[in-house]
Amino acid sequence: MKEQWGFLENVPHDAAINMALDEALLQWHYEEKIPPTLRFYQWRKPTLSIGHFQKLEGRIDLEGVQKHQCQLVRRMTGGSAVLHDDELTYSIVISESHPSVASSIRQAYYDLSKGILEGYNHLGIKASYAESVSKERSNICFERPAFYEMVVDGKKLSGNAQTRKKGVLLQHGSIPISMNVDMLFDMFIFPNEKIKMRKKQAFWNKATTINRILQKNISYDTVKAAFKKGFSEGLEIELKEFSLTKSQWNEVYRLAEKKYANLPLEGAVSHV
Repeated sequence: MKEQWGFLENVPHDAAINMALDEALLQWHYEEKIPPTLRFYQWRKPTLSIGHFQKLEGRIDLEGVQKHQCQLVRRMTGGSAVLHDDELTYSIVISESHPSVASSIRQAYYDLSKGILEGYNHLGIKASYAESVSKERSNICFERPAFYEMVVDGKKLSGNAQTRKKGVLLQHGSIPISMNVDMLFDMFIFPNEKIKMRKKQAFWNKATTINRILQKNISYDTVKAAFKKGFSEGLEIELKEFSLTKSQWNEVYRLAEKKYANLPLEGAVSHV
């Protein structure tokens, strides 16, 4: 008999709410209020999420963020900045002591990403795990794959980040359907315009999206169905949908306002 996990899907929310809800799920699982849970979500506005330890100063172009009316938020997970726009975003919360969770960070990525691999298979995309990692440093997440992220012909297809707190593992990630590269590169500071243009032109040699591979526009609902089935099969689980109570939503709103609604870094002002 397959293990039953919770499945949560929400209407698109602001960046602060999305990040607060991921953290709240981790806390509720720690308190044994919810089972291991898979969440699918979207963003009300294009959002640049930056890694927990990533610096803004000299790296993120706040004028570019404002130009595109994007939101800005800091994740509780590490890694480089991610532009969340036309994508399926997922998160998983599960106890570190769960038999499916390896003590090794790399192995845990591999195990939990089986659902992503199966999701791409259901779309007719033959993705594979990245087995090697570029040593090139980049502030842009999709310029280089991490271990066991999905690639097609060596091009990065999805991005994941992970943290462990209170004995609970949170992994969340971005599965782009399409990507606005002009918007993406306007969000970052480069030594000069020439280098910016060169990197932008080379971007599709390093990354790709669902629409680019399939050479047609795929709907969010199609992607969602493929990955819901993919996670069920890849992790060998049964998903049971649930909704948050009014009290739980109030807890999320308080956390969003307290921790995620502003970005007090290097004197910068966010527009979340």
